[in-house]
Amino acid sequence: QVQLVESGGGLVQAGGSLTLSCAATGRAFSRYTMAWFRQAPGKEREFVAGISASTGSAPFADSVKGRFTISTDNAKNTVFLRMSSLKPEDTAGYYCAARQGAVSENQYLYPYWGRGTQVTVSS
Repeated sequence: QVQLVESGGGLVQAGGSLTLSCAATGRAFSRYTMAWFRQAPGKEREFVAGISASTGSAPFADSVKGRFTISTDNAKNTVFLRMSSLKPEDTAGYYCAARQGAVSENQYLYPYWGRGTQVTVSS
């Protein structure tokens, strides 16, 4: 079992930066592939970025490539999503998820989820 708690969301102006954190409790954090998803009002939840526990590969959604980075601190059982050059269209609830296996853009393959943190980007 893994419990996930996100933090770091807030209100930021377009062009600004935010770093989201996701703290995990439970065993063997380093064995889990971690991912961030987001959901804007009236839209489907979408994949943002992930990082593989086994290979370290980190795919990103096309909409955030070059602006967002993802990293983990295994000593602190935490995954980070650093977001820069934020745009109003990045406004959404951001959710951390975990699974064992490769990074997937399919949210239904992730059994563990946090409750989310809101990011609002003003124009």
